Amino acid sequence: MNPPPSRLSEMTEPQREQAMERFHLLRPFLEEGIALTRIAEQHGQSLRTLRRWVARYRKDGLVGLARKGRGDQGKRRRLAAEMEQLVEGLALQKPPFSAAAIHRRVCDLASRNGEPLPSYSLVLQVLRGLPPALTTLAQEGGKAYSQRFDLIHRREAEGPNAIWQADHTLLDVLLPREGVPPTKPWLTTVIDDYSRAVAGYYLSFEAPSALQSALALRQAIWRKEDSRWHICGIPQILYTDNGSDFTSRHLEQAAADLKIRLVFSTPGKPRGRGRIERFFETVGQMLLCELPGYAPAGGTVRGEPSLTLSDLDGRFREFLLEVYHRREHGETKRPPQQRWEAGGFLPRMPDSLEQLDLLLLTVAKPRRVHPDGIRFSGLRYIDPTLAAYVGEDVLLRYDPRDVAEVRVFHQNRFLCRAICPEISGETVPLRAIVQARNRRRRELRQTLTNRQQIVETLLAVHRPEPPPEPPREQTAGEQAAETSALPAPKLKRYQNE
Repeated sequence: MNPPPSRLSEMTEPQREQAMERFHLLRPFLEEGIALTRIAEQHGQSLRTLRRWVARYRKDGLVGLARKGRGDQGKRRRLAAEMEQLVEGLALQKPPFSAAAIHRRVCDLASRNGEPLPSYSLVLQVLRGLPPALTTLAQEGGKAYSQRFDLIHRREAEGPNAIWQADHTLLDVLLPREGVPPTKPWLTTVIDDYSRAVAGYYLSFEAPSALQSALALRQAIWRKEDSRWHICGIPQILYTDNGSDFTSRHLEQAAADLKIRLVFSTPGKPRGRGRIERFFETVGQMLLCELPGYAPAGGTVRGEPSLTLSDLDGRFREFLLEVYHRREHGETKRPPQQRWEAGGFLPRMPDSLEQLDLLLLTVAKPRRVHPDGIRFSGLRYIDPTLAAYVGEDVLLRYDPRDVAEVRVFHQNRFLCRAICPEISGETVPLRAIVQARNRRRRELRQTLTNRQQIVETLLAVHRPEPPPEPPREQTAGEQAAETSALPAPKLKRYQNE
């Protein structure tokens, strides 16, 4: 038996309550002299027990009324070491044995050795005492063990744009497509780790690729046309998984030029990207579940798929800007956009959108400039700047989500943004085209004039002089003619003449 507490400060709260309860029972006897036999009859207690309590109280005070603990309290009855190791070894097999099967085997061994048979409850105590980490490693493997029991290093962003996370997910909603069955779209998202605000995204039916990653990152970095969406700038760190789209050489070069540090999660251990995974869950719980065509994994489709990809893009953007960015986040306790804007943060921006396009946009198509513009995908693009490049080969870069305009590069140098008047809602005035055409003609004529002058100058410098003619003897008549042609000399006259 364990000795009772020696001081009141050593007593636990249950022990104090028990001691006070016994004291209240004994108080009539201690203070008023009421017989213990009467108290025993009133409360149904043994007279012997009451006398023992009185003796303890008079000796140790209130501490003496606390119940003594068992000496083996908190300790389990133990099997023999050999039996316990057998139970543990059988429990760690893959696939594992049931508790009943383990008990039968242990009893067989004990019977052969002439030892007492262990009870089923004793075997269960050994099984329940096994560390969960050990059973997980033995039965489910190292990957499951790492996910549950490895110590995680959580990257904590110190401010906005310190760390961005990027990832893809297949949305649980079916969208109709022409000529094929309804399909689930992919969502690529870039999220700010500090504020949980979404900096950019891209929706597509195509599987994740370097193009989708680049388009989402381009939208994330550049200023948004929507005045409700303020998140932009170049992050210090971009944290992604080890997908081929994120580990591509193209993205590595773009990150190096923009001074972005690329950090990849450990292969097979995506837990460090839990914040963006939590955002995907929020999208499913707050947006997708209310849309027609909602189709969670392993479940039935809710409603008839009717939304187009453009419809879904519009609804997702409204959810993002009107709900998610304005709603208090469960972990930061502040709305994402408000947290990103706090403190007058000034993001680091690229020099121009054209520089960003040259780095990120991998959709590049070579084309030739024709007299009526650039022809691409059955459309015609035009800009006055192209008047100087008719007949030249150029490179087009464009956003597949908006083909109303393309960016034209010549020898890796940005020329202009050419528009398609039929779909852009803009027109290029005829006056601008005529002026550009005349300006180009004048430039060419001036170039021709300059080149002609250079040619004539060079030919004049290097033209050989004709050889001198040999002297010829003059006749008597030619000599007389030359003499008569000479002026008559004037004679100096003197005054005395």
